[in-house]
Amino acid sequence: MGLDKADWEGKPAIAIINTWSDINPCHAHFKHRAEDVRKGILQAGGFPIELPAMSLAEQFVKPTTMLYRNFLAMEVEELIRSHPVDGAVLMGGCDKTTPGLVMGAISAGLPMIYMPAGPMLRGNYKGNALGSGSDAWKYWDERRAGNVSDREWTDVEAGIARSYGHCMTMGTASTMTAIAEALGLTLSGASSIPAPDSNHIRMATATGRRIVDMVWEDLTPDEILTRPAVDNAATVAMSMGCSTNAVIHLIAMARRAGVGFSLEDLDVASRQVPVIANVRPSGDTYLMEDFYYAGGLRALMSVLAEKLDMNVKTVSGATLGDDLEGAEVYNDDVIRPIDKPLYHEGSLALLKGNLAPDGCVIKPSACDPKFFNHQGPALVFDSYPEMKAAIDDENLDVTADHVMVLRNAGPQGGPGMPEWGMLPIPKKLVKEGVRDMLRMSDARMSGTSYGACILHVAPESHIGGPLALLKTGDIVKLDIPNRSIDMLVDEDELAARRAAWTAPAPKFARGYGWMFAQHIKQANEGCDFDCLETDFGEAVGEPDIF
Repeated sequence: MGLDKADWEGKPAIAIINTWSDINPCHAHFKHRAEDVRKGILQAGGFPIELPAMSLAEQFVKPTTMLYRNFLAMEVEELIRSHPVDGAVLMGGCDKTTPGLVMGAISAGLPMIYMPAGPMLRGNYKGNALGSGSDAWKYWDERRAGNVSDREWTDVEAGIARSYGHCMTMGTASTMTAIAEALGLTLSGASSIPAPDSNHIRMATATGRRIVDMVWEDLTPDEILTRPAVDNAATVAMSMGCSTNAVIHLIAMARRAGVGFSLEDLDVASRQVPVIANVRPSGDTYLMEDFYYAGGLRALMSVLAEKLDMNVKTVSGATLGDDLEGAEVYNDDVIRPIDKPLYHEGSLALLKGNLAPDGCVIKPSACDPKFFNHQGPALVFDSYPEMKAAIDDENLDVTADHVMVLRNAGPQGGPGMPEWGMLPIPKKLVKEGVRDMLRMSDARMSGTSYGACILHVAPESHIGGPLALLKTGDIVKLDIPNRSIDMLVDEDELAARRAAWTAPAPKFARGYGWMFAQHIKQANEGCDFDCLETDFGEAVGEPDIF
């Protein structure tokens, strides 16, 4: 390898955990950014060691990257533990890479810092700004309605992703990198910088320099990931109009750090924090590039200062209050004042009832208010192919008042809880001009999605949750202000259905899928493996070296 003692002796060895791959456009620049991080490590007197990790490309991994988030977490933990390194830089951005990297590094316990990929540039089509995901769904419905031609659709595709970087809407990627910053795991302002911006290169190099000092300071994750830090992250997420996926990932990361955190805690934050980030899909105009120009996450957190604990420590070694000194808002339509919010409560709402005794979530800020109180008959599908075939049938017996239900799409039923929760509007209704209706599933949905979608129903139907007992024609009642979701079916009838229910066949007979099914927890508990949470048995120590 051409190295001698002058390269490494007496220097902190720093792992650069790189989730680059040829099939992940969110991380297409990571070949170069790894070198930028390396430069910073060398500048600070460290010894860089680049280690590849699973890339988890959201658009391409089958059946869903969520099946492999915990795989990445295990890989990262063991990469750090098994190699002779003193600290780690975590390079991620695409949806599941942030929680996967962070969860693994928390369990490894060495000093670590997160380097976010950054959002791509805003899209463009005929002079109009396009937002990844959100506008794809919108134009796809118009195409199904016959209002967009194949040529126009091709032009939309060509204009919607103009650079490397992750989705530039407030989808899961932007949500999770912001949460990482709010937790104190990135340099201040790092998550907002667009991927192609030259400031992103400088941030990557500064991240490399900082991790070396963190090793000398022995600044480990347990000093940063405290309950106040997690509460800060929940507050920031709610104010941003965050992805519904944030619920699962923040709970999982907190529990890895030994911090008890629940759906109920998130709902409390939602009740107390308005949405002030006017970014799609909760907003209707701006994208992450605009958010950065308006001051970025530093500016948003400065607006929220009275709702945040400013004394928590961050990877800078200083407090959050110190990190935010001088932050200001440059466009108060993008980052709204507290008293002029986009939406009066936070992004998400926790619902419970006889359909979801352990909870489910909805994003009120991104759906039509007419659904906040809704009652209608269920239209139930047991699989995605069944649902897909039905919605393209223009003779389907469905109205805009129906509640579309997809089950067997949860952590075990999916498997892996795919992003199927934004069920397509039936073609019959699309042609009538309907663009939203109440939909419910034990699946997730893309953070770039929108609409009246109830998600993460727990327990899932595959293991006998109440959703498995629902039948087409049963009346479903939603009450968002009172946080309830119920089927109006009497207990005797439900008991008879429960007695007649039989468990589906297992999805896997061997391998990682089998292990996943044995250990995966439900959505309300973060979908981590039971054997990986912090309170499971004794901590794993440093490997023996003889």
